[in-house]
Amino acid sequence: MLSLTLTNNKLEGKVPIELSKLKMLGSLYLSKNNLTGEIPSSLGNLSSLTTLFLAYNNLERNLPKEIGFLKNLHSLGANFFEGTIPSKLASLKAIQVLDLSFNNLTGQIPRDLEKLQPLSLIVLMGNNELCGGITELRFPPCPLIMGKKKEKHKIIVLLSTVLPVTFLALVSYHELHRATLGFSPENLIGSGSFGIVYKGRLDQHGDRLVAVKVLDLQKNGASKSFKAECKALRNIRHRNLVSILSYCSSVDSKGHEFKALVYEFMENGNLDLWLHPETTDQATTSSCLNLFRRLNIAIDVASAVHYLHNQCETTIVHCDLKPSNILLDNDFVAHVGDFGLARLLPETISTSSDQGTSSAVAIKGSIGYAAPEYGMGLPASTQGDVYSYGIFLLEMITRRRPADDILTDGLNLHNYVNVALPEQVCKIVDPLFLSKGGDQYREMTPGEEKINGRREMECMISLLTIGLECSARLPNERMHTNEVLRKLHLIKDVFLGIRVHQENLEA
Repeated sequence: MLSLTLTNNKLEGKVPIELSKLKMLGSLYLSKNNLTGEIPSSLGNLSSLTTLFLAYNNLERNLPKEIGFLKNLHSLGANFFEGTIPSKLASLKAIQVLDLSFNNLTGQIPRDLEKLQPLSLIVLMGNNELCGGITELRFPPCPLIMGKKKEKHKIIVLLSTVLPVTFLALVSYHELHRATLGFSPENLIGSGSFGIVYKGRLDQHGDRLVAVKVLDLQKNGASKSFKAECKALRNIRHRNLVSILSYCSSVDSKGHEFKALVYEFMENGNLDLWLHPETTDQATTSSCLNLFRRLNIAIDVASAVHYLHNQCETTIVHCDLKPSNILLDNDFVAHVGDFGLARLLPETISTSSDQGTSSAVAIKGSIGYAAPEYGMGLPASTQGDVYSYGIFLLEMITRRRPADDILTDGLNLHNYVNVALPEQVCKIVDPLFLSKGGDQYREMTPGEEKINGRREMECMISLLTIGLECSARLPNERMHTNEVLRKLHLIKDVFLGIRVHQENLEA
């Protein structure tokens, strides 16, 4: 299938109706241009379309109901629309991401959206005149309208109910001290380059569990990290990003400067703890991180990175992608966190490393995950994030850190995997995939006719291949995030038996 990427240009005028003639078009990216007018209803004829992003243009009026005809659509993102949400969108059975945030949508959210698959992400925040819908969307019920006098009251109710869902009022040092039981070691859940993270409970906000990151301001760069994270996270919203709920910039009980960030709490901690358990109990528990869950995590993280690079008003480079910065909620949905090293790139900058600069200072990131060009003094780029993603993907499937003891004499994780594919893949993947017990995966015996086993082996090889392509040494040889997502969804379709084989995976 074809992919047309025209993101972040200065295109003007209407969306050409001629696009509807491209029957083999699989992905269409028109975000961050100056397009005007309506979305052509004829786009509903593109039966092969899996991805459609139109955000940050000047498009207007209603979202055409014909979009609901795109049966293979995985991702839809658009901004600046008005009117109601077409109930026809519930026909998008393959949808993974439905992002209609920050439009001017009004009225009742169609209940039919609950028919979408359970893992679908529906993002509707920033539409303060929406109401109703399924409970998970957290919009208030639509009030009964007795007459025109009620209309003004209805809008006030929605504004006051919806806005606090995404951001808490600023919290004080004393409130955070109380929430974490005096920053007790028993509530310590992690540490990073610039601070310590505690589990807390905010009594004044409905007994809400939160994660409180307290900055160690004695460390060089901690204050800069605080500002970078606030700047990066203040205007971004995505299902696969850790949500910042509030922050605190004050003084502690001794009069010292105090800075902290408050995030939503993730019940299953970070991915690194699951991949590399420290105790026997943790090792037993980690066995539930099966191949399908890891495939979904790979898609979640790729979706977050693609959003940061291509769908934010200003391109954001994370600069520190690694398993310890990937948090898992109660359903094992992955959320990328820790934006302390993030860089916001000017819109005129491309993704290549020789142009993708945000400053003249090299970004160190974390050893083993940072792109090799960073070590030569080159600045942050989106392709640097792609490299880190590739290493993360290789680590997740092999369960080998990039600094693993087995990697000696100049051997790195990329080469370790590359020399083993495809014939010796069983020697490098996580042994849990080859286990004969439980719901894990095992190597096929000669002549065995178990379709699921072949799918699993094909899935592992394909994931490792993507990891290798993303972690290529030269930036211009690495994959683009939209291609990563396309291939990951194709792998998932094969794994689930929706497709028979992985056609076009090597295209």
